[in-house]
This record gives sequence, C-alpha cells and structure tokens, in this order.
Amino acid sequence: MDFQIALMLTQDGIVNGAIYALMALALVLVFSVTRVIFIPQGEFVTYAALAMAALQTGKLPAVLWLLVALGALTLVVEAVRQARGQEVDWRSTLLWAVVLPAAAAVLMGVVKPQSMLLQALAVLLLVVPMGPLVYRLAYRPLADATVLILLIVSVALHLAMVGLGLYFFGAEGSRTAAFSEARWDVGGLMISGQSVVIVGATAVLVVAMFFFFERTIIGKALRATAINRVGARLMGIPTALSGDLSFALAALIGAVSGLLIAPVTTIYYDTGFLIGLKGFVAAIVGGLHSYPLALLGALLVGQLESFSSFWASAFKEVIVFTLIIPVLWWRSLHTHHVEDEE
Repeated sequence: MDFQIALMLTQDGIVNGAIYALMALALVLVFSVTRVIFIPQGEFVTYAALAMAALQTGKLPAVLWLLVALGALTLVVEAVRQARGQEVDWRSTLLWAVVLPAAAAVLMGVVKPQSMLLQALAVLLLVVPMGPLVYRLAYRPLADATVLILLIVSVALHLAMVGLGLYFFGAEGSRTAAFSEARWDVGGLMISGQSVVIVGATAVLVVAMFFFFERTIIGKALRATAINRVGARLMGIPTALSGDLSFALAALIGAVSGLLIAPVTTIYYDTGFLIGLKGFVAAIVGGLHSYPLALLGALLVGQLESFSSFWASAFKEVIVFTLIIPVLWWRSLHTHHVEDEE
C-alpha cells in the first residue's frame, strides 16, 4: 500500500464514518430517552433512499400507503385510549398521523416535485412521521417493560419493516442522482462533491443537535427525561411526549442519511440493516450514552471498514463487527454492576 492508496481509503472511511455517526447518534438518543435499542433505525435509511429514487423516476413511493395505514391505526388507538379515560394529546397525534402524511401525499401526488430539494423535502415528510407513529403503536404500550422485551419487539419490528420494504420497493436496488456532480483533484486525490455534501451535512446536523440539546427548552427537557424520567415528570416535563420526539428525530436522522448515501451506493430493501448495525457498533463504543464517544466510534468503524476492504475484503464485515468484543470486554471491566451493590 502506498501513500496515495492510504489517502483514498482514509477518505472513504471518513465518508462512511459520517453516515455511521448519524446512525449512532440516533441510536444513542432513542436508547437514552426510551431504553429502546432501535434495531429498525436502518429501515428509515432504506425507505428514504428508495422513496427518493422512486420520485426521481416519476413514480409515487408505495411506502406512502404504509404511512397512511400507520396514521389511521394510531388514530384508532388514541380514540380507544380516550374512551378508556386515558389522557390523549390530540394536537401531537393529529400532527404525526394526519397533517404530515397529508402534506407528504399532496407534495408527492399532486405537486410532483421536479427539483431535488423539493423531492428531499417530500421524502422527509414521508419518513419522519413514521418514527413517532411506530413508537406509539409498538413501544409506548410497553414503556415499563424490561430492556430485553423492548429488544425483542425491536427485532420483530425490524423483520416486519424489511418485509414491507421488499413488498413496497421490490428486490431491485436503486441509486439516486447526486446532490453535487463536482470533482476536485487535491494532490492527486479525487474528491467528489457528493462526499463533501455527506461530510458537510453530517457536521451541520451534529452541530444542530448539539445546540438543540444545549440551548432549547425542548432539548433540555429530553436530556432531563434521559437522565431521570421520574424526576423530569415531577418537574412538569411531559415525558409521555419525549418518546414521540426522540423517535421523530431518529427518523429524521435516518431519512437524511438515506438521502445522503443513495447517490454513492446501490440501496436494496434490506441494505439499511447493515448500515444500522455498524452504527450500533459505534454507539456501543460510546456505551449507548455518550454522543462524542459514539461519533469517535463511528469514525473508527468507517476507517476499519475501509482499510479492511483493501487488506481482506471478504472479511471486512467480520472485522468491523469483531470490534464490539474488545469494547464490551473493556466496559465490563470498568463499569460498576448492580450485582456489586447487592
């Protein structure tokens, strides 16, 4: 390996690591707030990428009907809860189940956007509401369950969403047009405009998330809920809505990731699983609670995958996932266990 090849592999590792960083952020966010290890996070990536590909070929993404079905089912569930005397926030319910799906349907079916920015907006309106709707239907009834039960639900939901992805999009892979076709030669290293878009968008999203959690009331409320749900509830924070918001942010991050990665790799109905799993490895590096460590873990995963593909391409996935073993071993040695107190 010469220096030029090393630079190329480093560049690929940074680009891939940027996507894994977004996945890791979403997984840490959801787990911190709801204790859910959200395995289907990668399906949001797949749905967004393939929906964008469908729009660019002039087709209406069939997954829109999944969103409509989720919204209708959520309305029924909320009506039943209210009939049983439980409190229902109809404003947020109508936003996730009616307003945003209707906006997505109008933009895709009536306006039929031709520009990439409007198409990207339509995809965001399509995918983002799925997060809180899935939370309300699958996870909120089990809010007090153990982490293991929530993990089993995540596995079942992942399998269901992969099957629905196959039904709605088919087995063929798709790519989308790049947001930037520019190319630069920097010291013999070719840098594509799409790579710059990916890294730049990731950096902007990470900074925006930082300011959201540090500077806004809603972000601070989410942090309080993640630290101590009971204490947050006693302080008047509506913790029941924290799950909605955390899943909406996770869906937003997944949708953005899908839009960014679709121009550089062919996306199939089940591609999101591997992307989400590598993001999970990065999140484990951060202990499922540290955002900075998760970001560093994502860059490590990206570089490890890139150099492994050069030295041992047949075993690159094995090498990447093997990283989780020493991390868990190290954490088991330095983490205080509940059994020690008992």
